[in-house]
Amino acid sequence: MIRRRVAILISGRGSNMAALVAAARDPGYPAEIALVLSNRADAPGLERAEQAGIETAVLDPKVFSSRNVFDKALDARLKAAGAELVCLAGFMRLLTPEFVEAWRDRLINIHPSLLPLFPGLNTHASALAAGVKIHGCTVHFVREEVDSGPIIAQAAVPVLLSDTPETLADRVLAAEHHIYPLALALVARGRTVVVDERVVIDDAPPEATVQPLISPHFR
Repeated sequence: MIRRRVAILISGRGSNMAALVAAARDPGYPAEIALVLSNRADAPGLERAEQAGIETAVLDPKVFSSRNVFDKALDARLKAAGAELVCLAGFMRLLTPEFVEAWRDRLINIHPSLLPLFPGLNTHASALAAGVKIHGCTVHFVREEVDSGPIIAQAAVPVLLSDTPETLADRVLAAEHHIYPLALALVARGRTVVVDERVVIDDAPPEATVQPLISPHFR
């Protein structure tokens, strides 16, 4: 089995990075983590990656004259690591359109809401303010517009009357740790095709056989 080489970009603790690293420890997983790169030297996730024996790197934006120059350096570093796919895992930088296009359909992000609902920051507070009954997370291919792009997978969690943004965030984060490795595996196995800006998954069941996914909380 050919394992696709993956780079993970982080800015903080790297909890989703850790979930991907844990999945990749399985020799049957179709991807290997070749590099963890951060725009912050103090990102706790770097130490976690080093402890897992993964190559790490830091690119400090302050030493680059522009976003374009930074992204060109980022692109060069990813290519030097042999990366075939790139996963954003809490990478708190806006990427230039040129970079996004260069990695089109190979650049993946996870967002803590059921996109297209609640793009941007403070998604859990926004979900509570809107009174939604279901919240969740989305793994998608990255496009130029922030928190947009073809959806690869989503996971839903119930919103409880007692929830605060913090408790809801914890529940969504657990779903993120589950769904991101599954979505990356689909992409790495070549089972995803983007058609008219929608992801088609090879061997997915026909729509007529798909049953609604309802949380046990509501049963």
